[in-house]
Amino acid sequence: MRIVRHLLGAAIAAAVISSPVMAEELTGTLKKIKDSGTITLGHRDSSIPFSYLAGKPEPVGYSHDIQVAVVEHLKKELNAPDLKARYNLVTSQTRIPLVQNGTVDLECGSTTNNVERQQQVAFSVGIFEVGTRLLTKVKDGQPTYKDFPDLAGKNVVTTAGTTSERLLKAMNADKQMKMNVISAKDHGEAFNMLESGRAVAFMMDDALLAGEMAKAKKPADWVITGTPQSYEIYGCMVRKDDPAFKKAVDDAIVALYKSGEINKIYDKWFQQPVPPKGLNLQFPMSEELKKLIENPTDKAADEKQS
Repeated sequence: MRIVRHLLGAAIAAAVISSPVMAEELTGTLKKIKDSGTITLGHRDSSIPFSYLAGKPEPVGYSHDIQVAVVEHLKKELNAPDLKARYNLVTSQTRIPLVQNGTVDLECGSTTNNVERQQQVAFSVGIFEVGTRLLTKVKDGQPTYKDFPDLAGKNVVTTAGTTSERLLKAMNADKQMKMNVISAKDHGEAFNMLESGRAVAFMMDDALLAGEMAKAKKPADWVITGTPQSYEIYGCMVRKDDPAFKKAVDDAIVALYKSGEINKIYDKWFQQPVPPKGLNLQFPMSEELKKLIENPTDKAADEKQS
């Protein structure tokens, strides 16, 4: 009898150690996921190479691979090997409300962690760092428009609901540049406007601009230029006031960093051909991102506006 009790006690202790989240009563998103057997992941359709559709129903991309790693982590943490992932398409305008109202449990795409958004949702540790710059045509080996002051009185496109849209409109008003700021519904539409000549420049995060440039008919006709108007950190969004779920997401991402697996994911999406047509961004990892991986943080990046 003593042997049976000893074995039973050891089994319980092992279960607690192997499933730290289960050691306490589940609440919030973790309980929702455990009870339903499903986690709903928000994804984008054209944020190349972070989160996008490439001819199949399931999304692909750098940020999506991070989401998949989080799901695998949760399967172990919740002792839920059959946990299913459900995908929910979001846009720049809908991503925050859909996380807030519980439709989406986790959104890893190309969402900037800033102080304003922290009032509405919570963010994981950073997963990427970018600068907001310009994509414009090349003429005689030089950018047609080298920097933001050159855009006075011109048609400039950006994506609706982004920090780039806010920065561009503020610049236009503050410096009385008389730009015609066009807000496209997504990055793909914005680039189409640029490529068709309806705009002379596209302002957005440099990594996203690299994705659009790679899929152009003639990538060599385009160049990323301009003084960065902000330096921004992307994070995965979760609901506010749910520290247990945020911790589980953070732990999964930090584990990717510590194992070095994040370097393979980065190389896969930024240094090699990616679907659907073998696009290659040829976008080396920045020193800023290397530092972020070495010292993960969930703080918003400082906006260094010029």
